[in-house]
Amino acid sequence: MTLIELKYLLALAEEKHFSKAAQRCHVSQPTLSVAINKLESQLGVVIFERFQKQLRITDIGERIVVQAKRVLDEAAALEDIASFAALQLKSPLKLGAIHTIAPYLFPSLVPQIQKQAAQMPLLIHECFTAQLKEKLVHGELDAIFVALPFEAPGVVVKPLYHEQFMVLLPKSHPLAQQKSISREALSKENTLLLGEGHCLRDDIIQTCPQCYIPNALQQTIEGASLETLRHMVASGMGITILPGTATQVSHYSDTLCVRPFDSAHPKRTVALAWRASFPRTKAIDVLISALDVSAFSSCFAVK
Repeated sequence: MTLIELKYLLALAEEKHFSKAAQRCHVSQPTLSVAINKLESQLGVVIFERFQKQLRITDIGERIVVQAKRVLDEAAALEDIASFAALQLKSPLKLGAIHTIAPYLFPSLVPQIQKQAAQMPLLIHECFTAQLKEKLVHGELDAIFVALPFEAPGVVVKPLYHEQFMVLLPKSHPLAQQKSISREALSKENTLLLGEGHCLRDDIIQTCPQCYIPNALQQTIEGASLETLRHMVASGMGITILPGTATQVSHYSDTLCVRPFDSAHPKRTVALAWRASFPRTKAIDVLISALDVSAFSSCFAVK
């Protein structure tokens, strides 16, 4: 039996007239009659008693009609689920990221998202972690890229990848002659950091306290973005520490170089966070899948 035959069955049960049921189903009366006869033959029961121009549903037919309606309702539910899944990728996704992730992640991630969900535009918002967290919890953003640790009530957090912190310095700097740099060596250097409010600043100070000497000069040379710090290093103001993703940028490749730390490599973990109640699960799946196949994934340890 087929869903079409069950639809014919239900129409005939409600109309109790072959011609009217056929019109309702947009088929000829012989087509509907053949389908009903076939259904009765397959089930081995008489569903409808035909007497002259009258039609009566048998007792067993009543039970079959009830069950047929349940089957059709369940089939319709499946179609609704499939339709909803398709719609999940056809409306804008409000995506957030902290300042030290967005400029380096999105250039490789967005093209992959477009390949997998061409009809899902991205509304991208860059901000500090605290503001992103508030906007996520209150539904102003759908998902956010942040650095761990991160937690919020009713929010799912999925670690995505690790990236080591690296030292950016002029090629003419004495430390550039070394293959790796010790944390202790940074205590003698003018290390440029992001200003307060950036979680990356806190991560660096925590893992490498030698690089931070709180004084008036340190506050004066703090930058608003990693790119600002890069420009300052290129101008000869000092050196800085960048997450691995930011070292892929080729600005000043002739004058600047990157060196790893020599031991216990400090790093951060980047994660994707979204509300547990967020209904567009396929959109979240696309974000994760796009990261897995992006050029970005070949450079860092994607989890």
